[in-house]
Amino acid sequence: MFVDQAKVYVKGGDGGNGIVSYRREKYVPFGGPAGGDGGRGGDVVLVVDEGLRTLLDFRYQRHFKADRGENGKTKNQHGKSADDLVVKVPPGTIVRDADTGEFLGDLVRHGQRLVVARGGRGGRGNARFATEANKAPDMAEKGEPGEERNLLLELKVLADVGLVGFPSVGKSTLLSSVSAARPKIGAYHFTTLTPELGVVDVGDGRSFVLADLPGLIEGAHAGHGLGHEFLRHVERTRVIVHVLDIGAAEGRDPVEDFRVIQEELRRYDARLTERPLLVAANKMDLPAARENLERFCEAYPHLPVYPVSAATGEGVQALVYAIADTLDRHPALVAEAGEPPAQTEEKVYRYEPEEPFEVRRDGPVFVVVSRELEKLVKMTNFSQHDAVVRFQRILQRKGVDDALRQRGAQEGDVIRIGEMEFEFVD
Repeated sequence: MFVDQAKVYVKGGDGGNGIVSYRREKYVPFGGPAGGDGGRGGDVVLVVDEGLRTLLDFRYQRHFKADRGENGKTKNQHGKSADDLVVKVPPGTIVRDADTGEFLGDLVRHGQRLVVARGGRGGRGNARFATEANKAPDMAEKGEPGEERNLLLELKVLADVGLVGFPSVGKSTLLSSVSAARPKIGAYHFTTLTPELGVVDVGDGRSFVLADLPGLIEGAHAGHGLGHEFLRHVERTRVIVHVLDIGAAEGRDPVEDFRVIQEELRRYDARLTERPLLVAANKMDLPAARENLERFCEAYPHLPVYPVSAATGEGVQALVYAIADTLDRHPALVAEAGEPPAQTEEKVYRYEPEEPFEVRRDGPVFVVVSRELEKLVKMTNFSQHDAVVRFQRILQRKGVDDALRQRGAQEGDVIRIGEMEFEFVD
């Protein structure tokens, strides 16, 4: 079974909690705070494995959660950070955020890595909050929640050459005649429902990967027939071989067929018409083939046309040599236009301004909307007095109290930040 799309949920591990602890050694009076920090949660990392060819595994497992970090320990010992959760994907996988459509990465090389959900940092122990004014703070942070998101994985077949054409023009037969691939071959339309790959040995030390792609029909650019399920795979190919039924076995006109398929490629992505193109005039063993070949060459005099018969082997080796020569003249494609370049391992530090917040009304409740403050709520242990005081001080410093007063909040009104509700104290 070939699966080329999958939707999965990923979540980085939560950070471990910091702890409240004090030194209790016999000859160390007033030992001070000694609570360690929590460990960092594990990241969820996609890694390319060249041994995979489909996204089938994601049909059976759709949720991936990394482990949380270890809690802090006494004597200023930090908790252990969790290991990353490695999820293997096949080469050619494009990753997007399923909710926003944001492009996250294009994974093509074996071993290439992409962090899709970062683990949360560990909460700080009470030793980190000691000051001259408060030398024994009775507070510690909870671990930061890990990132979570829904991903859309899309597989585009990585092949050097793609066979395109209407259904039943002989693409599968041609693939089976030049490689060890054994695609399903039948005398009916859409015999091939999924891409088939074969490695072609040219015979002079060169080789290339050839893809038999499902047949196109008019309107495929708009999703008709197999539509986008086919066209997405053409984007990866370096050379396109247009297979024509030059013998008109089903009464088709090869000249018109070529025009229609080229128009479908152009309307899906104009860049596809700029790829190197070879024409395989197939079924030359049929009576009407010679006449149709002459007519096609008159209509498209500048195209490289190779008369072949996939059934008998006539002209096939000449086509294979021509494809190999064309590949030599055209190196691997660069990243798709409009998509960010592949991520590197270098760290880039940027200044990020403080995130603004917004105050809304939900009936009688005042709602403060801010990802930063919602994270602060999750990391604050409200059972600790010092932690509550710190939380209130942060709200005041950020201007949340003033903003609530401007919106009409009064003593005793309910304030909500994330999942936390509390009374406003003026």
